[in-house]
Amino acid sequence: MTDLPHQPPDRLASDPLAAEPTTDPELPADAVESTAVDLPGAKPRAAAHHPTMQLQAEQVETLPDMDDRKAEHLRVSLDDRVQRPGRGNGLGAYQFDPLSLPELDLDQVDTSCVLLGKRLRAPILVGAMTGGTAEAGAVNRILAEAAERCGVGFCLGSQRPMLGLSGDAVRSFQMRDVAPTTLLLGNLGAIQVRDHCSGKDLERLAMAVGADGMFVHLNPLQEAIQPEGDRDWRGVFDALGEVAASCALPVLVKEVGAGLSAATLQRLRLLGIAGVETAGVGGTSWAFIEALRHRGRTPQAIAGEVLADFGTCTADSLVLARSAFANRVVIASGGLRDGLEVAKCIALGASACALAAPLLRAARHGVDAVAAGLAGIIETLRITMFLVGAPDILQLSRTPIVRVAPGHLG
Repeated sequence: MTDLPHQPPDRLASDPLAAEPTTDPELPADAVESTAVDLPGAKPRAAAHHPTMQLQAEQVETLPDMDDRKAEHLRVSLDDRVQRPGRGNGLGAYQFDPLSLPELDLDQVDTSCVLLGKRLRAPILVGAMTGGTAEAGAVNRILAEAAERCGVGFCLGSQRPMLGLSGDAVRSFQMRDVAPTTLLLGNLGAIQVRDHCSGKDLERLAMAVGADGMFVHLNPLQEAIQPEGDRDWRGVFDALGEVAASCALPVLVKEVGAGLSAATLQRLRLLGIAGVETAGVGGTSWAFIEALRHRGRTPQAIAGEVLADFGTCTADSLVLARSAFANRVVIASGGLRDGLEVAKCIALGASACALAAPLLRAARHGVDAVAAGLAGIIETLRITMFLVGAPDILQLSRTPIVRVAPGHLG
């Protein structure tokens, strides 16, 4: 693996991907053009952050260390220290009332759903993780092929490397040859949307990878801790409104580990977005990942450690999101690990759930391992539905679930 420029030996663990290497599938020569996505005619936004309609590759920041950073993110995300089980995702406080007389045929329980116009075998998405390098592309292809095989959705990591870089970066995001039919969602950071993209530009990024819709991710905490992070977040809200109003595809907004708070959701509900993803506290802490990337205990690294659990836990963010977005898509994510947690999220109001870390770990062992993990999650969901008397996802969404006092959890 490429040497990592921010890797102090006492802070980053040994490379877990290198220890158990993933197969790098051969990419077909005609899968992608040899140049970057060209959105001709645009210029970067002025200080007022007015929208642009086109984008020229040579006018976009090229970030010479992007490959190293992406490789480092992929590597550090598998470090157990960046998972946050201490505070938890909040779902442990909720319990179903199980039925010993369910009056159902388990084999007839239907886990399927329709999300953003695509039918899925279960309300599950492989969550946004990575992209932009050959290694990330290989991981994405394993995950996307497993998603297609299991009939669940697939979310791309940030497509920022596609802006003005080489065809190699584009290739790492193109998954339609291994996932031709399933729901596929693209992804771009809010800062890049503010500075470089109109709604039409976002459409072009989606079309370049065959995406059915686009996430715009909000990650101010991660950026504040990241050595190369974007520190000026003025004008982001207005830019989100502009792209949501002018993009023909569904635009959703997501967090990346700090959760969407009540105040944030109340602002987002004013925009014409298709929905939100919670990405709450309780899963991977990107603040802590960025803290680990610093050389020594810099002020930012110390802040990243202190703020690793800062934000809104997944369960709370989900309840708040469903209240704010009563008739729009709400995707639950943030520390979800199994089908029981998926079932709880559906009962709490989620349209679907995204899981990332457990599937990334499985990807080290190939497509079959990821598919087996997904099959286990879906079967656990099905059995949970059986045990609470829910024959389908609609009924599960109407099934009572109660918040239990801490002393009564069992």
